[in-house]
Amino acid sequence: MKFLLSGKKEQVPFKISYREGGAKELLSFKLLQLTATEGFHLHDCIVICIGTDRSTGDALGPLVGTRLVERNAGIAVYGTLDEPVHALNLQETLDVIASRYDNPRILAIDACLGQLSSVGCIQLCSGPVMPGAGVNKKLPPVGDVHMTGIVNVGGFMEYFVLQNTRLSLVFQMADVMASAILHALSWSQQAAVLPSRMPRTTS
Repeated sequence: MKFLLSGKKEQVPFKISYREGGAKELLSFKLLQLTATEGFHLHDCIVICIGTDRSTGDALGPLVGTRLVERNAGIAVYGTLDEPVHALNLQETLDVIASRYDNPRILAIDACLGQLSSVGCIQLCSGPVMPGAGVNKKLPPVGDVHMTGIVNVGGFMEYFVLQNTRLSLVFQMADVMASAILHALSWSQQAAVLPSRMPRTTS
């Protein structure tokens, strides 16, 4: 779980509510744009879904990972409800990936806390996510590109807030995030190019 976005330089994330019509398609399009900007195809990357099933709010990452595995995403996925990637094994997981892959490119997934008006929003940004920043944990940065879901309000008693985050919200956000990744993978695997135009959204 993170609190503030961080990357190689200060960047403005793409942000959209999971409730917005066309959110999955827009996230897919933006994800392909970001990976292309970073110089790799989505279908060649590794997905690391950070979080734990012991906290409702922080289960967002493992839920996304589980959905990707269940739906046969066709790429390497680390971090599921059965085998979560969390503070205690994150560095070990990164070491394993480094030993198995030559110059791995990574999409990181994590939950985060934010302003009340942004709860339910999904963010996409180039550069690494900083896991644990919202609860004052120093963990290694993860990812060439990252996708985060704002699951609750930050700024006070973060552990308690995460424990008391609504499962319904986390479940629905995870579904949108996983579906967006799968949609983008379908585009990436078929042509390894961006769609001709950005999808439209509906209110």
